[in-house]
Amino acid sequence: MENADVRPTGPTLPTGRGDLSYGVVRALRGRPGSGTPLPARTAADDAAPYGEDLHLALYLCYELHYRGFCGVDPAWEWDPALLAFRATLERHFLDALRADTKRRADVDEALADLLVEPPDGTSVSHYLRDEGELWHLREYAAQRSVQHLKEADPYAWVIPRLRGRAKAAMAAVEFAEFGAGHAGRSRSRLYADLMTDLGLDAAYGRYVEVTTGEMLASVNLMSMFGLHRALRGALVGHRAAVEAVSVPAARRLAEAMRGAGAGGAAVRFYGAYAPDDTPSGEGTHDPAGHLTADPALVRREVVGGLLDDEPWLETDVAFGVDATGVLDARLAERLLTAWRDGLSGLRSSR
Repeated sequence: MENADVRPTGPTLPTGRGDLSYGVVRALRGRPGSGTPLPARTAADDAAPYGEDLHLALYLCYELHYRGFCGVDPAWEWDPALLAFRATLERHFLDALRADTKRRADVDEALADLLVEPPDGTSVSHYLRDEGELWHLREYAAQRSVQHLKEADPYAWVIPRLRGRAKAAMAAVEFAEFGAGHAGRSRSRLYADLMTDLGLDAAYGRYVEVTTGEMLASVNLMSMFGLHRALRGALVGHRAAVEAVSVPAARRLAEAMRGAGAGGAAVRFYGAYAPDDTPSGEGTHDPAGHLTADPALVRREVVGGLLDDEPWLETDVAFGVDATGVLDARLAERLLTAWRDGLSGLRSSR
């Protein structure tokens, strides 16, 4: 379908990082079906499954389902050749994740591993609280913006694929993420305010150019799970994993923001994840005044409801939990290795 009305909206296309991503950028600058060849699928099979090139290429493909790119024809979203190429990238990524995660069918066991607090200094949030300077916080916020400025969106795709308790609870969690009817209280808006407090540009997609492959892999995981009905269990596992680790990490990050004098909005974002005196129940109200999902609600109603309806998906849910942990660990290693050497954790110092 030809679309002559290509509007100049959305972020600009980033620079490629290898044959795969250069090829996708080159194709997206033209029109679907114009004859510009995409990279050979064999090139995707030979690429590093967690590498910069593959994950920028995959991010470019996925972003067409979100806000797209400035000047890129929206018809690319459903272009058969691009979708076939994307599927090759996904298979390579998914195969690596399955090889690198534990094969287990017990969600409680997978979540229990996440709930064991790492020793001081061995996680990004510990480092930022105990040793972090303002420039570390700015780098961390810039990288995380590719996730937090769209955070709830990938989970919205799973709602029509659930039913009963799981569907109702996930809809409630999403309602809270989107600000419970108040745009100014949405997670993405709170994060944009945090970025402004830190002197960063809060424009959507602004920092993709300097975002590492490890961070792109984490945000691609959410999109891949969200876009495939067959991976609905894995997306629910991802959501449960995020909720399980968010509260203690957010408390440390809020302390780091206070210690660095980052500003009220920067502290408020993490305070929304870890308000003081949080009771267990259906959710709490954060300092900004909107509903914050309770990890127990996600485990009991979203995960529990899904497994009551489709118990055969427990292995997929556990895989989603474990895959989240694998990619989070890779990102932490990248950042901490650089920071401890006094180097930037960004892909470049731009």
